[in-house]
Amino acid sequence: MKTLTKIGAGIITFLIVAVMALPTLLHHLGLHPEYQGETYSAVGKRALVITTSHDTLNAPGETTGKKTGVMASEMTHPYYTFLDAGMQVDVASIKGGEIPVDPDTLKFMIISPEDKRYLVDPDLQAKVKNSLHIDDVDFTQYDTVFMAGGWGAAYDMGYSEVLGQKISEAYYGNQDTIIGSVCHGALGLINASDDQGNPIIRGRAITGVTDKQVKELGIGLTPMHPETELRKVGVKYESQTAFLDFFATHVSVDSEQRFVTGQNQNSGLEAAHKIVELLTQRQQAQN
Repeated sequence: MKTLTKIGAGIITFLIVAVMALPTLLHHLGLHPEYQGETYSAVGKRALVITTSHDTLNAPGETTGKKTGVMASEMTHPYYTFLDAGMQVDVASIKGGEIPVDPDTLKFMIISPEDKRYLVDPDLQAKVKNSLHIDDVDFTQYDTVFMAGGWGAAYDMGYSEVLGQKISEAYYGNQDTIIGSVCHGALGLINASDDQGNPIIRGRAITGVTDKQVKELGIGLTPMHPETELRKVGVKYESQTAFLDFFATHVSVDSEQRFVTGQNQNSGLEAAHKIVELLTQRQQAQN
């Protein structure tokens, strides 16, 4: 009996240690890599972070399902990168008001340091609670406009004509504005067009989450998949792969350096830092 008790205790101890080690293991495999590059200051610049307003993971036509929204890190990584660079950062969403944050993305296995910072940051919490409505925001007043992803974005960003129009206005109305996205946030680019009705991202190097990652995660019920939709509008789609694309990462910068896009949840941090770097270089060139 004592032997069985010892074996049972040993198994329980092993399971506890294994579970506690899971976040470190996932990080080493490639989840939320730390940014290793040079950091820059962009004091006086303005950034707008845009998120989904959709909060339910369901098939088209259904009204119930698992709670979803923006992936926390895809909002917090760019937000704090811009903020720490000295920028003024506003937060908006498709419908305005309270932003749904996917609860699964705040679980201890995958929560990032920036997510933890958000959970004790009353300023960002207030912005998430009372986000700006994109209809009321002049995108041309920002030095960068960055669209976060998450499963919720598959339901509204690629369908929003207002978002497409305002991305177009930012691109043509302010030649210095850099437009960024990560993961499903790239869907916000597909309705942006020139005065002839052609997609402004056609022929550009753009990335977003791969169809392979969507398939591997078993979330095929969402109405839009970034790789598929981006290819439809004729982008030069780029990505990296891994044994599971959940652990891959890639950042694309188009030749004009107006669009900086991150492949998935691992890419938002680097994408945001790249935007700050480009803004700094432009400022230095102007001086």
